[in-house]
Amino acid sequence: MLALARSLGFDLAGVAPAAPSERTERLAGWLARGYAGEMAWMARRAAERIDPRRAMPEARSIVCVALVYGDAGEMPDAPRPPGTARVARYARGDDYHDVLGARLRALAAALGPLAGRPVRARTYVDTGPVMERAHAAQAGLGWIGKNTCLIHPALGSWLFLGVALTDLALEPGEPMPDHCGSCRACLDACPTDAFPAPYVLDATRCLSYTTIELRGPIPQAQREGQGAWVFGCDVCQEVCPWNTRARRVVPADPLGLRARLAPRPGWRAPQLAWLLELTEDAWLRATRGSALRRARHRWLLRNALVAAGESGDPALAPAVRRHAEGADPLLAEHARFALARLARAPGAVAAHTPSAHQSPAGRFLNDGV
Repeated sequence: MLALARSLGFDLAGVAPAAPSERTERLAGWLARGYAGEMAWMARRAAERIDPRRAMPEARSIVCVALVYGDAGEMPDAPRPPGTARVARYARGDDYHDVLGARLRALAAALGPLAGRPVRARTYVDTGPVMERAHAAQAGLGWIGKNTCLIHPALGSWLFLGVALTDLALEPGEPMPDHCGSCRACLDACPTDAFPAPYVLDATRCLSYTTIELRGPIPQAQREGQGAWVFGCDVCQEVCPWNTRARRVVPADPLGLRARLAPRPGWRAPQLAWLLELTEDAWLRATRGSALRRARHRWLLRNALVAAGESGDPALAPAVRRHAEGADPLLAEHARFALARLARAPGAVAAHTPSAHQSPAGRFLNDGV
């Protein structure tokens, strides 16, 4: 299986049984605690997420694959150009759903000839009611860390995952032991305290949720923790010892899959001034074929306004003020927040914050198991 997966460009492959596991069965309690927030789609098909045979009744095995992404030499503490935003590494290049999906379908198609009989298979790359990380851990591709990410001892946690449910009865892999030990780096570094306990993520406090999935205002208590992030967050992976440059290995890329996932010009460290002026048409062009589309234009502007306020750069105030005086109440409220923050920045010229009668008033009202 690994040889077939590698021939198609994947870095890891393994097999898990198509059955519920201790980790998938935790989902019900996680949902009951409200940790999914507005992601109602998780609850709608919870039974299938817990038991993959509900998604495909004839499934007997789950083929799990992984592909490394991200630049091993990129250091999170490297100085960033002033006035720039941060985008999660996975979203800077071509959409991983497309890059992995085509290869995973090719792998599924090859199972029949290898088995010598017609094979039924159903593939998912973060697109269906399947808990990829739980099954990948069962297949021996790594262990689930305290930050709820799958971690491989040589490849780290910068991993895209995909699964193929199949009616083949394949030999399952051996799960790896947990190597997190007493380390708390990810838990202590989280800027919004999104981990109520090790191995448990409260998605409603995670920047990957508030900048991508949340469809209303970002809670006031989490805006300061957002910093420069405008799409997703990598902090808990950046501080993980298993992702250090000295330890982590990035395999060869003979088929160019990783090259397609490499950052597009402008998205490694996009300028906040550019984001704040981005029209919807320009956003559509800049995000074509990208996972960045998930946040939509309006939510990206909302996120950029918070990041502008946290930047301490008063040069951004004019662009922020235009949103404060605009017709969108959600953006106007976040813009007023940003102007107030900029006004308090060291060396800032007092920024004029529109009052309620000078701008439109009113209230505008994706598994970490």
